[in-house]
Amino acid sequence: MSAESLHASATKLLESWCPATRPDQSLREAMLAFLGSAPGGCLRGHAPGHITASTIVFSHDRSEVLLTLHPRVGRWLQLGGHCEEGDETVADAALREATEESGIEGIYLEPELYGAQAHPITCSLGVPTRHLDLLFLGVAPAGAVPVRSAESTDLRWWPVGALPDNADVLLDR
Repeated sequence: MSAESLHASATKLLESWCPATRPDQSLREAMLAFLGSAPGGCLRGHAPGHITASTIVFSHDRSEVLLTLHPRVGRWLQLGGHCEEGDETVADAALREATEESGIEGIYLEPELYGAQAHPITCSLGVPTRHLDLLFLGVAPAGAVPVRSAESTDLRWWPVGALPDNADVLLDR
């Protein structure tokens, strides 16, 4: 069952992640505790909060990062979203979301967890919830040209050292 495999993959990713900072260590422990009490916590139907999957997509030479201007949040973010019933793992969800939102085929996704974030948000459920976001690092093929999806106000490459002021993306790893 997908909910079970998503839950198992999220738990395994977090258990094997060795964050370098105390805040990230605390977030890791909180997410593991959440998963321990929420068997359905990887699907958007879990209203108190749910695991989401994101990919920080770098250009082939890692000089640029692809960000989307999120219409609901109003900030530049990495690509990502909800895990779905058809996703076997959280990494599968992250890659699916990155491909759907960028229009880029052939993104290479590193298998280990890059980082994690927690965001209070009112998502498609229409009620306040928490997105417990598991982040992956992705690399686009050379010459990749992004195509904005309907889920984005804007989509563009940004130099790693010159992100927009309203960007909310982890690049310090």
